[in-house]
Amino acid sequence: MSGRILIAGGGLAGAATAAGLAQAGVPVTLIERETGPVDKICGEFLSHEAQASLARLGFDVNSLGGHSIDHLVLVRGNASITTRLPFTGLGLTRKTLDEALLAHAQSAGAVITRGLTITNVSVENNITVDIAGQTSLTAATLFLATGKHELRGLRRDVRQPHDLVGFKMYFRLTPQNQAALAHKIALILFNDGYAGLQMVEDHQANLCLLTSRTRLQQLGGKWQALLMDLCCDSPYLARILAGAEELLAQPLTIYRVPYGYIHRPAATDSAHIFRLGDQAGVIPSFTGDGMAIALHSAALAVDMFTRGGDASAYHRRLSGDISGQIKRAGWLYGLASSPYLQRLIFSGMQMFPASLRMAARLTRVPVKSQL
Repeated sequence: MSGRILIAGGGLAGAATAAGLAQAGVPVTLIERETGPVDKICGEFLSHEAQASLARLGFDVNSLGGHSIDHLVLVRGNASITTRLPFTGLGLTRKTLDEALLAHAQSAGAVITRGLTITNVSVENNITVDIAGQTSLTAATLFLATGKHELRGLRRDVRQPHDLVGFKMYFRLTPQNQAALAHKIALILFNDGYAGLQMVEDHQANLCLLTSRTRLQQLGGKWQALLMDLCCDSPYLARILAGAEELLAQPLTIYRVPYGYIHRPAATDSAHIFRLGDQAGVIPSFTGDGMAIALHSAALAVDMFTRGGDASAYHRRLSGDISGQIKRAGWLYGLASSPYLQRLIFSGMQMFPASLRMAARLTRVPVKSQL
């Protein structure tokens, strides 16, 4: 089937797909609703696998000034465990990374259109993409890379998501606390959620956290009250954030993310709509592997499309690649969500720190799946 190739969404998965298709000589147009760089609610941890996916596109991620990360600190209450990661990661803001990757795709020949909002997608003989205030576009193939945002006509078939609220804030830490957090990612466990804290470029610290809506409501729905409450729970968090300056006017927020979702191809699916990134699978964010999955889905979609494969074959292959890690991550999160099991697991990891490295390996995209 020949015709226009469209990509909906200019995040990591969309931009990487645009770059890959353009490099393969495929004319492609990407539609992005934002007119310029924006912050996104994301842990912003680039694993070794994610960096390898970018390198295969000829993209020099190391030129963007990210912060190298080679240790993990697992924190619960007054106790902590520190272990070396089985790879060196990179802390890099999505605002910087996404914009640079879009520019890379454009330099490869992809057409990047910005400031356009897709309102609906319908599928008959062709794919019709309705754009607010614009004439509808028709496409032979659509790569759906809208992240956690649903598109009318192509909503994900998700089960009831967890009743969790996510927050993200950047901080300028004191020089002493920047040094204490340098080259580490801290995973901080609470009774009803967790937080990730790490350095990114420009000497900023990224705090991303998930907590229950009940806890937030009990605190009047206020960010400052929540942050103070979490610091009371975690002396480590309180110590690192002591004297810190918040760098955003308001935290970024998200609600009820469908962790554990995996798209399974159905007979009613179009053979010409490829779901990428979070539209294909959503891994619990504490693993820090969401960006690697997004980039892997892009590489696989480009490879299968250019070889003549359809979306059904792509979704079956991608599901096989990521289902295991998403299920293992969900299992680990389920264990960590129980205060009793959380204490038990933490005690075991204190006795056997190597088990923490093993857990990190179990939630990675398998090497054999890398293209």
